Amino acid sequence: MPTTLKSVLALDVGSKRVGVAVASLQARLPRPLVTLSADDKLFAQLAAIVRREEVGRLVVGLPRGLDGQQTAQTESTLTFTKTLQSHFDLPIDMQDEALTSKHAEEELSKRGKPYQPADIDALAATYILEDWLREHQELAH
Repeated sequence: MPTTLKSVLALDVGSKRVGVAVASLQARLPRPLVTLSADDKLFAQLAAIVRREEVGRLVVGLPRGLDGQQTAQTESTLTFTKTLQSHFDLPIDMQDEALTSKHAEEELSKRGKPYQPADIDALAATYILEDWLREHQELAH
């Protein structure tokens, strides 16, 4: 693990949007950052975020069916991750994203304020990152 690793970026990958969350490995407090369109500008936008946030590792939420089986979205996310690896010379971890979008939507509903689908994606990425940080306590500085 490089000593320059300052933060971790998590992605909640969808067919239309990619939710992005970030956490410093010192503070270990993930926060929603942005939701990007899954279009031809995506990797350039991610590269700018990686530089700005001094990201040393990427975490991609891995969707599965309710019984843990692979689905069409699982395959799509794995394909996306291969493309992501070709754009970034960073370690990439896959993190189970079971029910993170549902949890995010429930949380936003409880706040009683209007929200957009993009808000759900960014918050879901935050939950993915929370789970990853909990499972990787050894990376604390």
